Amino acid sequence: MNLHQFRFVQEAARRNLNLTEAAKALHTSQPGVSKAIIELEEELGIEIFARHGKRLKRITEPGMHVLKSIELIMGEVGNLKRIGEQYSTQDSGTLSIATTHTQARYVLPEKVAALRAAYPKVNISMHQGAPGQVARMLIDDVAEIGIATESLADFAELVTLPCYEWQHMLVLPVDHPLARKDRITLEDVSKEPLITYHPSFTGRTKIDLAFAHAHLEPRIALEAIDSDVIKTYVRLGLGIGIAAEMAVQDVLDDCANNGGKGGLVAKPAGHLFGNNITRVAFKRSAYLRNFVYTFAELLSNRLSRDLIIKAMTGHVNDYEL
Repeated sequence: MNLHQFRFVQEAARRNLNLTEAAKALHTSQPGVSKAIIELEEELGIEIFARHGKRLKRITEPGMHVLKSIELIMGEVGNLKRIGEQYSTQDSGTLSIATTHTQARYVLPEKVAALRAAYPKVNISMHQGAPGQVARMLIDDVAEIGIATESLADFAELVTLPCYEWQHMLVLPVDHPLARKDRITLEDVSKEPLITYHPSFTGRTKIDLAFAHAHLEPRIALEAIDSDVIKTYVRLGLGIGIAAEMAVQDVLDDCANNGGKGGLVAKPAGHLFGNNITRVAFKRSAYLRNFVYTFAELLSNRLSRDLIIKAMTGHVNDYEL
């Protein structure tokens, strides 16, 4: 048996048993993938996959155990590579980050610049996606560190730690009646057409829960994954926006410095929707290089190398942060 066989079995499982897609992902031929899997099954004396003709139909019970072992083996192979890179190239390499659009656009630029200043030989590979996709990229070793507000804590394969808290903001045209109101209620907001995030992004779950608990039905006029899109459509008069705090700093600065000449105002909505926690995540048992720890420390003063090491071995709980 060899690592190529393990990789082929693992990729076949990841690609929903589609050997053509697995072959494309591994830059090889479909017959080659099929042959390698059959050879491994013959060597082990079991069927990893049940078949219908030449097609894989499902993973067998012994196959599930084989896949778990392969996952551990391939994870350690990845760790060996990172250890080699750590000690052979020292402070160089590539940091792969998986995150959402909001984090990549509004939170990470200064952090990435600071990391590059500290490690000028380190390249950054930024992968953007929905929170669930961020988690999957970590699990599949596409990325070493993930940052998102939703979903990450739901995956047992990941170690997650709270990074920072934030609240939603109401984004309003400067001449909107609610812009002059000192304390806006949830009922006020429910009467307006709303422009906010897609249900799987940027704390939208908290928004929906707040309306549900108050037995109010929000009037969603437009959903987006991009905070700039939300602000654009508020300017066009399609409704009022609900956006992340870190995405409206330009609106706050404009109001403070130019009296709101940009056409928008932003008002805190934490009393309506509660606070959100953005989390940082790592694949459980992964070997982290020095610059990964440094980047995590740049993300939040709550995080330190020692604390992350403890968390990776299961000795830190959220309340300690």
